[in-house]
Amino acid sequence: MTASGRPPNQLLQLLDVAGFDLLRPHLATIEMVRKSVLGEAGTALRYVYFPHGGSVSITVGLSEGQMIEVAMLGRDSVVGGGAALADGIAPTDAAVLFPGAASTLEIAACRAVAAASAPFRELIVRHEQSLLAHAQQSLLCNTLHPVEARLARWLLRARDLSDSEVLPLTQEALAQMMGVRRNAVSLVAHALQRAGIIHYSRAQIEILDLRALEKTSCDCYAAVKAQHLRLVGAVPWG
Repeated sequence: MTASGRPPNQLLQLLDVAGFDLLRPHLATIEMVRKSVLGEAGTALRYVYFPHGGSVSITVGLSEGQMIEVAMLGRDSVVGGGAALADGIAPTDAAVLFPGAASTLEIAACRAVAAASAPFRELIVRHEQSLLAHAQQSLLCNTLHPVEARLARWLLRARDLSDSEVLPLTQEALAQMMGVRRNAVSLVAHALQRAGIIHYSRAQIEILDLRALEKTSCDCYAAVKAQHLRLVGAVPWG
């Protein structure tokens, strides 16, 4: 819990007192385990998740059997909120990338609180607008920008959510998230390491020069932060 007595999730921190009082009795805390599945596209959700830390990868599958990440969610987000207020069916896949705690809320309870609290309902809707903007920016980035800039953007976002310069991640997993070949990630990571910006080993990437990494990234990183600030009202990272 934070000094406010609320879980350390941005949306729960921003919710008005009356709305949180309605929500509080229904919240439970879990530990999100790496690679655990929080939602599968086309299936019914049981819970909404408000991460306290760690990160959740939101991905879409391609007809060729590949998948690509469209957003990375963490302590500034909610997983499954939009679906809970709609038909309860997950529109995308959601899996834990980096472990961390989260508050959970059953779908039925989420709908009940949303019906009783306009501020809670509006907060979920605004977050979904931010998530859509995030996904659209990711699509634009993947289409127009070189792998080096995309990799830097991804690492910056992961660093913000994990609050750590050390990311337990293989190049293979990173390539899968970005929808590129592993050798492309390997070449770019090697170049960034030679420049003293990162250090990577088989299953770990460490950011050594944050400012240089920010300069390497495209404008999409700042654009996503600005959209989240405009729509949700605060940014607890970076």
